[in-house]
Formats: sequence, structure tokens, C-alpha cells
Amino acid sequence: MRDGWMAKANSVRTMGIARLLRCLSCLRRDVAGNALAIMAAALIPMAGMVGGAIDISRMYIIKTRMQHACDAGALAGRKQMGGGIWGTDDNTVAEKFYDANFPANGYGSTGTTRSFAESGGTVTGTATATVPMTLMRVLGVNTQSLAVSCDSEMRLPNTDVMFVLDVTGSMNCTATSTTCTNNNGVPATGSKIDGLKTAVKCFFEIVARLKTNATCATTNATGGTGNQVQIRFGFMPYASNVNVGYLLPPAYLADSWSYQSRKFVSSSWSAWSAYSQSNSTQNGTCTVARSDTATTQYKVDKTSSSSYSGTNYYCTQSYRTLTVTWHYGKIAQPVSALKSGSTWNTSLTLPIGAGGADRSITWDGCIQERPTVATTNYTPIPSTAYDLNIDLVPTAGNSNSLWGPSLPDAIYLRNISNSYNQATNTESDSTNDYYNSSDDYCPTAAKKLQSWSDAASFDQYVDSLVAQGNTYHDIGMLWGARFMSPTGIFAPENAVTQPNGSYSGGADIQRHMIFMTDGDSTSNPCDYNAYGVPFYDQKQTTDVGLAQNCGTNRQTLIDQINLRLAALCTSVKNKNITLWVISFGNGTNTDTESRLQTCATSPSYYFKAADSAALQTQFAAIANKISALRLTK
Repeated sequence: MRDGWMAKANSVRTMGIARLLRCLSCLRRDVAGNALAIMAAALIPMAGMVGGAIDISRMYIIKTRMQHACDAGALAGRKQMGGGIWGTDDNTVAEKFYDANFPANGYGSTGTTRSFAESGGTVTGTATATVPMTLMRVLGVNTQSLAVSCDSEMRLPNTDVMFVLDVTGSMNCTATSTTCTNNNGVPATGSKIDGLKTAVKCFFEIVARLKTNATCATTNATGGTGNQVQIRFGFMPYASNVNVGYLLPPAYLADSWSYQSRKFVSSSWSAWSAYSQSNSTQNGTCTVARSDTATTQYKVDKTSSSSYSGTNYYCTQSYRTLTVTWHYGKIAQPVSALKSGSTWNTSLTLPIGAGGADRSITWDGCIQERPTVATTNYTPIPSTAYDLNIDLVPTAGNSNSLWGPSLPDAIYLRNISNSYNQATNTESDSTNDYYNSSDDYCPTAAKKLQSWSDAASFDQYVDSLVAQGNTYHDIGMLWGARFMSPTGIFAPENAVTQPNGSYSGGADIQRHMIFMTDGDSTSNPCDYNAYGVPFYDQKQTTDVGLAQNCGTNRQTLIDQINLRLAALCTSVKNKNITLWVISFGNGTNTDTESRLQTCATSPSYYFKAADSAALQTQFAAIANKISALRLTK
């Protein structure tokens, strides 16, 4: 448009010069004239030329202001529209911003017009005005028409969004319940976990512009964002652990890891003992009634006894048992069998079965954390708290940098049979077959940051989230940060924008973490979590209480979770990651609310949602703030 306007201005200037030359040519042929006449004749075209420069300057100023007004109107209208549908209110906002920058018939113009429209998420605008000429009237140019155009498109910067989501048991309850803890492991009607799934999907609709299977209140997703920009979403569901193992290179996990387990010491068979006898005959046969097991053997003997009436024959069934002595304690178990080149196996065998036989142990993908320290001050984070080092890349030569696989089937809670009352931290040899069913809650597998080309796969993943377990906020925050850090274990993928379609990559990324929880930190010292079994391992704190209290929260352990969370919040913000925090429902106390608000990038980045409808509103508000606008013309 500017080139067209310059062409018109040059045309006006050329016309004036041409008229002046024709006049001077006539004067040159008229030799009867004089200098005064020549000067008098030259005044008119010279005035036109000077006036042309003045009028052209006025036209330039007016058109520049019209362009600014059009740009402001288009941008304001598109921002007002957000993720919804273009309507009267949006158009009104666009016109008001135009009028504020260029009032009707402003700067001496007449007949000014402006109009805005939307198509495919792009707001376009046009404006026209007529500018009366001044001194150029002497050359016959009375007015000039001006026109400008503009548009504003919702265009995200290259953006990473990591959802760190509390999927603990209380998410099965409704947001208004004050008594529900996990609803027996089944989502209640109108549960928080269902509300969360809808809110996340509606967030995706706003940012990714793709329609999910959710019913959303404020979105009209169509068309996606194209391949001119990279938008990635990742997930870190958390409870007492995180499921990240299969997403890590095998070299990042140790070949041997210590567990509260058992090791075979020795075994011996007891004497045979009869348990049943049946009548037989002299030539009759006896069969063994039962099959041998690894720890019990059976046999049958033909026996007889004599009496005054003759000889009686019997089939006598006997058994003997294998007595196995185990060492119960912190046992280093080989786990390298889980590694298969650059991929993973899902199970291995360990010699912890009956009689010391191999037993198949399944790995679901959860992990055991690096070494840590217990302290009351994590400001700064101690250098020996390797678990809280977000960016430490594992190396084979540094055992403190490696993780281990979480193997609940390898855990034995020694001196516990049917009650926690007998538990002890002391390692010992025993012939008892101790408790092998410690509570373990491994959530849905995490997702690395990735571009989701279709909403169906996004829906499928979100719908797979399951609520169970206790609330360890620190483990969720820690691994959410690890999965999006540009300088950590996934630096090659996260440092800069990767090539995506026609986009060449290499640009900066805006990083956002959305941390959502429905309650206070909770713990159980006898649960198996990312730090082992707290009652036995005592990695986070040595104050684990009495075994008889294992089924209840331990405040010193909760204090450690909260202190670590606060330190990690600071670390995340120091990595230039925008940290949004949402508290959902009524499960948080005043101290937790304050802690969560401090965790956020600033108080305005903290939200409280009382119910599922409010949660969707808050997620939508964050999505609209993340969806920054860029003026394309």
C-alpha cells in the first residue's frame, strides 16, 4: 500500500512539473516578453510545486496515522475474540481502538470509514479517507483518496507446555466433598479427575486450535496452528512416584540397585511326617495324593500291620518341607536385565522366589531417585542432594547421577506378617516369609514434550489418567522440570525449536509449566515410593515414627516434601520457565495455599478453582494468556 501511495504522490509531482515546462516553453518562444512577465508567469506553477510538497507531507502523516489505527483495531479485536467466535462485541472493540487513534474526519480528512471482519482466526481491517488539497488546487488537484489495510492473526511464539498433574486418590472424589479420600478407587460422578481431563482438553483446543472430544465452554477450535510455529505439550502425572523410566535412555539407570528385599542364605529339608493313611491290599497300588512344590515334597509308602486276624495293608501319605533361611535387609539386586540395547525389557528375574528360586519381577516404568540428604534448609539446595539437581545428566562413572527401577515385587517389609506392629529397621536372618505387598502407586506413564498433530491421540492419553496413591508434590515438580529443561537430560530436544514441517527450527522457546493439585502433601512411611520405603530406607528423614503408625501421615515426612517443593519451585523459575499453579477443590489448608501461591511465578500466576467448571475457566484463562498475539501486517 505504501508503494501505491508513493506512486500517486510522484504522479502528482510529475503533473505539476510538466505544466511548468509547457509554460516556460511558451515564454521562450515569445521573445517580446520581459523578465517581470516571466517571473509572474512562473509564480503559479512554482506555488503548485511547493504546495505539492506540503500536501504530500500531510497525506503521508494522515495515512501513517490511519495505518496505526487500523493495526491497533485489528489487534484489539483479535485479542478480544480470544479462542471464541468473532462477534459484535469483538467488532466494537476493534472500532473503538481505531477511533481512539484516528477520530472521524481527523487531521483535516473527510469521509473516513473503517471496517473489520474475521475469517479462519484472522481479523482483517480496511480504512479509507479523503484528504482535501491546499496549494495543489492551483494545479487542478482538489482531493486525494487514501486507503489502508491491516490484519491480526493469533500466532503463538514457539511454545512448550508441561502439565504436572496431581492424580492421587482424592481426585476420584468430587470437588465439594469433605469426607471422601479415594472413593474406593473409582471416580465418583462429577469427580475431580474427570473435571481435570475436560479442562486439559479445553486448554488444548485454545492453544493448539484442534477440536477434542470434550464439551468446552469458550472454544471454537478449527484448523490448528500450521507449521510456521512449534507448539509442544508434555505430561507428568504424579502421586507418590512418576512413571518416566521407559522414556529414559537405558544408560541413565544403574545396573545394580539396593532394595528392602531378601537374599537366600541356606536351606534344609525337614523329616518326613505322615498326614494321611488309607486301607489297601497286599497287591494294591498307592499313588501320591499331591504334587510337589518348591518348598514341599510328598510321597506315599505301602505299610502293613499284623493282628490276630491277619495282615492289614495301608497307603501312608507323608510330606516334608524346605526350611529356607533368608537375609532380610537392604539388598543390592542386579537390574541390568531390564536393558535391551537402546530399549527396555519389561521384566527380569531375581533369586527371591520360594527356596531361593528365580522369580519373575515386572517393571511398570516408575523409578527410584538418586541419593539425597535430609535437612531443614534447601536454600540453596545442598550439592549432595543429587535427587534435586534438575540438570545433572547421568554418567556411568558417577553412580550418584543414576536412577534405579522401581520394583515393588522385590520389596519385603521384614518382621511384618499381618500387622505393622512388629516391624523393625534391623536387618536379620529369618526363616519367615515376610510381607511382600507394600502399597505402591505408579501413575500413568509420562509424556515427553511433543507436537500433537491430531486431537484424537491427545484425547486418548488424557482419558488414560487414573487417580490413586498419596501426594508427593516434590517428585512431580522435579520430573516436570527435568522433562522440559533446555539444559538437562533432554537438552538436544528442548534447547531450541526443532525442525517442524516447513519451519526450519532453531528459534527460542517460551516455556510454561502448569502445576495442578487438589490437596495437601500426604505420606505413608510404609508405602513404597520414589525414595524406597521411608520406614526402612529413611532417605528423606530418619524421623519415621513407630511401625504401628505406618498407615497414617507422618508430619516430618510431609515437612520434607513441602521444603523440597519450595526449593524446586525456585529452581524452575530460575530456569526462565513460567510456572502456573492451580489449587483445585477444598482439599488444601491455609499453609498449603500460601505455599502454592509462593511457588507460582507471581501471585497473579496462581489460581484457585472450587469446582470443575471453575477449573475449566482457569485453564482457559491461562491458555489465552499463553496464546500471545502477533501482528502479521
